[in-house]
Amino acid sequence: MFNRTHLLIVALALAGALGGLLAGSWLRPMPASQRGGEAKTLVGSARPDATLPGLDGQPQSLAQWNGKLVLLNFWASWCGPCIEEMPLLDRAQQRLAERGVQVVGIAADNAAATKAFLGEHPVHYPILVDDPEHGDLSLDYGNTRSVLPYTVLIGRDGRILAQRFGNFSESGLEQWLAPHL
Repeated sequence: MFNRTHLLIVALALAGALGGLLAGSWLRPMPASQRGGEAKTLVGSARPDATLPGLDGQPQSLAQWNGKLVLLNFWASWCGPCIEEMPLLDRAQQRLAERGVQVVGIAADNAAATKAFLGEHPVHYPILVDDPEHGDLSLDYGNTRSVLPYTVLIGRDGRILAQRFGNFSESGLEQWLAPHL
C-alpha cells in the first residue's frame, strides 16, 4: 500500500503546506494588540509633524513643503528595490515640480552611509536622514510592516492621501499620482 516514496511525497506536501502557512503569517501585518498600540488609519489624517537632519546635518521640518503635493519616500542604501526606484523618483521630481509636486527621500541609514551612497547615485530631490539608532519615522507614517521602500503621499493641505509598500514601476507611479495632480 504505502511505500517509502508515498511517505516521502506526503511528508513533503505537509512540509510545503506548513511553510506556506508560516510565510503567510510572517507577511501579514501584526495585529495592533500584539504591536502594543492601536491600529491607525492614516489616509485622510494630518501628516505627523517631523524634523530630521538634512545631508548637511541641519534640522529640516517637513512643514517647509506645506502647500505642495509631497511624495515622502522611505529608503535605505542597502535596499535593492529602493536603489532601483530612485532614478524613477528623480525623473518624477524633475517632470512634476512645476505642478507643485515635491519628492522627499527619508534615508533609513546613518548620515555617513547616506552621503557615501548619494555620492555615487545622486538625486535632485531633498534627502533627510532618519538614523535607525534614533528611531524610525516610517512607523509614524504607517509602515507597520517595516518594508522598504515605503511611500506616503501628502496632499497640499497636509493630509495623507495614500500609502504604498514596495517600489514603483513607471506606470504604477503615474497611476498612483494621477488622481491627486
